[in-house]
Amino acid sequence: MSDPASTGLIHHPYVPPAGFEAPQPGVFKASTVFFPNVAALRASEGKDKSGYTYGLHGTPTTLTLEARIAALEGGAHCLLAPSGLAAIANVALALLQAGDEVLIPDNAYGPNLALAQGQLARYGITHQIYDAMNVADLADRISARTKLVWLEAAGSVTLEFPDLIAQARLCRTRGVICALDNTWGAGLAFKPFDLDGAGLGADVSVHALTKYPSGGGDVLMGAITTRDAALHARLQRARARLGFGVGANDVEAVLRALPSLALRYATADRAARELARWCAAQPAFAQVLHPALPGSPGHAHWQQVCAAAEAAEVVGRGAAAGLWSVVVRERHTQAQVDAFCDALRLFKLGYSWGGPVSLVVPYDLNAMRPAWPAHLSRGIVLRFSAGLENPRDLQADLAQALAAAGMA
Repeated sequence: MSDPASTGLIHHPYVPPAGFEAPQPGVFKASTVFFPNVAALRASEGKDKSGYTYGLHGTPTTLTLEARIAALEGGAHCLLAPSGLAAIANVALALLQAGDEVLIPDNAYGPNLALAQGQLARYGITHQIYDAMNVADLADRISARTKLVWLEAAGSVTLEFPDLIAQARLCRTRGVICALDNTWGAGLAFKPFDLDGAGLGADVSVHALTKYPSGGGDVLMGAITTRDAALHARLQRARARLGFGVGANDVEAVLRALPSLALRYATADRAARELARWCAAQPAFAQVLHPALPGSPGHAHWQQVCAAAEAAEVVGRGAAAGLWSVVVRERHTQAQVDAFCDALRLFKLGYSWGGPVSLVVPYDLNAMRPAWPAHLSRGIVLRFSAGLENPRDLQADLAQALAAAGMA
């Protein structure tokens, strides 16, 4: 070549030998994908993931993660999205059109409802909020216009565990697609497509890989998993039209974290149970919300789905993630609650969860729910997420913060 310093570096003939294997898969970064000839370029579609067309639609790196997430959740097909919320939006925009209605549980992930209120409504798509703990209420709200029902277990802030089996059965009977936010379960607490051991489950599982699969609190990513090929194709077409893509380095981070997912999930689970039980003995808290604790809303439904699941082997007694919430007694003021949060040293104030650092966020439930749920005590709600610190250190942190705020 006439110019080895430019043309020669770009078109160098060396190709590394095939057959290299290592614990971590290779990272392929691409927008442009080369084709061997014009016929191959014209024939390329990539719909069945047997080939490549453009970096946005899949590389060996992204297809590897999609296959592993599909296996984790017991699905057949998976699509990656830039965040958990992007995955939710992808589902909504793929399956809904003007005149349709979507039903959302009253304890759902807040941005899902905001999407319906702020964006879907502009496209002529209506929504209703149903009582997550009342299957009859869901049944009453399903109509001919209902084309999508969202399920969530456990609830985003107050961690109620709904009757998932009855909800999924109702949607199947009515012929309505149901999508489950499976971020809390992470593919470990239960299998979203087989809730009852007989194949009854959700049609779509959405998973914020931002949380436990990433594990580092430094990646934003979502996944959409299905078993039905036709449904997957609808979701895939919408993703392509929306231009949703993920960066190869972020995919690499999740792939690197996946082998320790079950270990980290179980560690956070055990810590959360221990700390939730401790919180239940503190006079400052009127109620402790954790699906695995007897008396917590939906505990029997959690037992039915999670304690019976194959993944119960993760902790030996049913899995339940690393989240718990408390309702602070009404005698304590908002200023005291804020002082308690500010006094925490190991628990950091921050949204999300599933990383190595424990978190806390105070919530104003009155601003989040149509009405105060009858199964919840009155008071300010705090949601905690257990990280990977020693639970004894976390308990001491909670104790000193309660004392500092005058709540001990």
